[in-house]
Amino acid sequence: MTDAEALEGREKDAWLGLLALVQLLPGALDTQLSRDSAATHYEFFVLSRLAEAPNHRMRLSALATATNASMSRLSHVASRLEARGLIRRQPCEEDGRATNAVLTPAGEDFVRDASPGHLDTVRSTLLGALTADQVEQLAAISTTLVTAIDPSRRPSDSCASIVEAAKHQ
Repeated sequence: MTDAEALEGREKDAWLGLLALVQLLPGALDTQLSRDSAATHYEFFVLSRLAEAPNHRMRLSALATATNASMSRLSHVASRLEARGLIRRQPCEEDGRATNAVLTPAGEDFVRDASPGHLDTVRSTLLGALTADQVEQLAAISTTLVTAIDPSRRPSDSCASIVEAAKHQ
């Protein structure tokens, strides 16, 4: 590796810090959700996306995109959530070839009941360690990076929506 390719100083610190965060944060979120709600972070994310969607429904293909998952992964998770009565799958009225995931009333209850503990963990492991200015910076940086990686995402798909929700609790 040449000097021109090596990360140095603050760039290296930023990159290594981000790597550590990306490695540690999912485990902390999974641990809390598993302990308190018998769900993985990804299952909660799927249910949360459905809770935010119009009429609590999304095409499975759109839900896979919104949760950054393959259709295979989402299908397995949807089967588990459906077996628990948290979602149901039904044909899409607009396109009979597509299938919608629909949040059930039990799924709505699950999201409502699991959210406080999840947001407490987000605060205690991440946001609570930051000043108000740093939270604003995190929201801006997260949105910028997500947009750079995936320009097709809407702003609400980024971390900014989670940060915003946490600020209002």
